[in-house]
Amino acid sequence: MANAVRLLRTTFSHEKSISWFPGHMMSGLREMRDQMRTVDLIVETRDARIPLSSINKQFEQVIKGKRRVVVYNKCDLAPTSIQPAVRKVMESRNQRTLFTDTNINKSVKQILDVARETAKSDPMRYPQLVVMVIGMPNVGKSSLINALRRTGLNRGKAANTGAKPGVTRTVSGRIRVLDSPAVYLVDTPGVMIPHIPDPITAIKVALTGGIKDNIADDTVLADYLLFRLNRLDHTDYSAVLGINQRTDDISEFLQLLGTKIGALRRGGELDTDKTIQFFLRAFRQGRFGQLCLDELDETSVTTFFKNNMEDAPLSKNQAQKAKRAAQRQRSLEKARSKNLI
Repeated sequence: MANAVRLLRTTFSHEKSISWFPGHMMSGLREMRDQMRTVDLIVETRDARIPLSSINKQFEQVIKGKRRVVVYNKCDLAPTSIQPAVRKVMESRNQRTLFTDTNINKSVKQILDVARETAKSDPMRYPQLVVMVIGMPNVGKSSLINALRRTGLNRGKAANTGAKPGVTRTVSGRIRVLDSPAVYLVDTPGVMIPHIPDPITAIKVALTGGIKDNIADDTVLADYLLFRLNRLDHTDYSAVLGINQRTDDISEFLQLLGTKIGALRRGGELDTDKTIQFFLRAFRQGRFGQLCLDELDETSVTTFFKNNMEDAPLSKNQAQKAKRAAQRQRSLEKARSKNLI
C-alpha cells in the first residue's frame, strides 16, 4: 500500500455546469416520438457506474406509458454490491431493472427473455415485437444491440460503435435479433439533457464519456476523479499508475504522473493535456477497479431526484431556444397535416 494521504477534501465544489446538446440530438428526439406508435417495448440503457446521473428525464415525455425495461450496462465496471440498492430505487419508481455486460451472452440474454416474454404474452397483438433502445450518449446502446444480435441469432455486428459519444446520429431501421418470436430492435442516437442543473452530475456524465472531452474542462474532470479515488479505501490508484505516493492536490498529482509516463515537453515541462488524458483513459478502461460515482443512500437519492429530475427555471437564452424549437415543431406538424412533407 502506498503512503497514506491526508484527505484535505471531504466534498468537491464546482459551480459551472456543462451543456452539450447538438442538433442531431433534437432531431433524434423528434424521430423517436414519430416512431413511438410502432414501438412495443422500450429498453432504456444507462451506465452502471452512474446509475442516477445517467437518467435522462426527457425520455419520460417520449415514452409516455410504453412498456419499459431499464438496463444498466457496463456492469462489469461497477461494484455488484450497488445492484440491490439501485433495484430498490428504480422499483420504487415502477421501473424494471437489469444489469448487463455486453461481453457475456448470459447477461445480455436477460433482455431477450423480457422481449420473448412480452411477445408470448399476446401473440395476436405482437406478431413481431419492435424494441426501441434509448439512452444518453456512450452508455453502450449500439454495443448492446450487437450483443443481442450475437446472442439471439449468432450473427455479427449490425450497429456502429465507438468509445466517444455521438457515434449514432440518427434513428436506425429495424435490426432483427430473434427469429421465434420475431423481435426487431431500433437503435437511436444518444440524447443528452440540454441543461444538467447540478454541476457535479454533469462532471460524472463527462467523466464516464457521455460528453465530448473538448466540451468539458478536463482538468476539472481529472481533479474530481482524483478526489473520488482518494475517498475510496479499496482503490490504490498510486500503485496502478506506478507513482510512489498518493496526493489530494491535482497539480502535484499530474506532475507525478506526467513524470512517470514521460509526458514531458522539451526542457522537462509537463504536458498537462497528455497526462490528463492518460489518467481519464485509465479510469474509463476500468484500471482502478469497479467504481460507482453516485451515492445511493436515501438522502443522496432524494437530493438527486429533487435537483435533477424536477424542471428548473430556464435562463433567458434557454427559453428563447425552447421557443424557437417549439415554433419549428409546430411548423413541421402543420406541414405534415397538409401533406407538404
